[in-house]
Amino acid sequence: MPCARWPQLLAVWLLTFCPLVQAGISVVDDSGGTVRLAQPAKRIVSLAPHLTETLFAAGAGERIVGTVDYSEYPVAASKIARIGGYSRIDLERVAALRPDLIIAWQSGNAAAHLDRLRALAIPIYLSQPNRLTDVAGEIERLGVLAGSSAVADRAAESFRQRLAGLQKRYGSLPPVRTFYQIWKQPLMTVGRRQIISDVIKLCGGDNVFGKLETMAASVTVEAVIAANPEVIVASGMDEARPEWLDDWNRWTSILAVARGNLFFIPPDLIQRHTPRLLEGAERLCQHLESARGRRPAK
Repeated sequence: MPCARWPQLLAVWLLTFCPLVQAGISVVDDSGGTVRLAQPAKRIVSLAPHLTETLFAAGAGERIVGTVDYSEYPVAASKIARIGGYSRIDLERVAALRPDLIIAWQSGNAAAHLDRLRALAIPIYLSQPNRLTDVAGEIERLGVLAGSSAVADRAAESFRQRLAGLQKRYGSLPPVRTFYQIWKQPLMTVGRRQIISDVIKLCGGDNVFGKLETMAASVTVEAVIAANPEVIVASGMDEARPEWLDDWNRWTSILAVARGNLFFIPPDLIQRHTPRLLEGAERLCQHLESARGRRPAK
């Protein structure tokens, strides 16, 4: 082959193949930032329990080399090396794991920690799904980043189908004024942008503090009494119904108390932005339906 043709052939090769190499993987995260990888991530560090769970749902569980305390679902997650808690990350331990991708919780991880990790030139995906539909999209994006789209896409589609079923069954039912209690002292609830508000809406509920802009807001007992919810829902810390949920029984003027509508949902099913959130949603929808059934006949 004449040597004079090599420059032209090289140019053709560069135009044909280099864009694919340079493009790599590109995903826009929940902060609006673009995460770029040359190839699917092989060593992932997850900075929150719900992110670890979602990575497993996306087919990327075997690629997680480090995660935080309380990452115990699925069972395989409990065997992953710990790098502290989501709010107290051991940055040296993270660096020692040599991750090629970090999945972080935008509203839960300290900004200072994330800045220090960025200084190590580690790509960071920021997660903040505030609506139920966001969960499916996140599963798909994590699948792209981990090269497990075949699994992730199926999981996302399953989530969407189940969500659509709940919307069809409960979305047009008469509204139920609902107070969701995160904790007793301080008395905490969820505002408009928190994903639990979206779950309440899915079930035909009306969050009595749904106009608050903060995701987790402190309120007073007097404010709850004034709001007069028809249902009070709490989760607590574990699988056990919190004793403080029944403390509301002293306030007999509250409609939820008068009708016995004090309900419990395990926190792992309602307070984590994962596919299991639909299990919590289904329980909440059933509780609100019970409350509708306790209304006096007209």
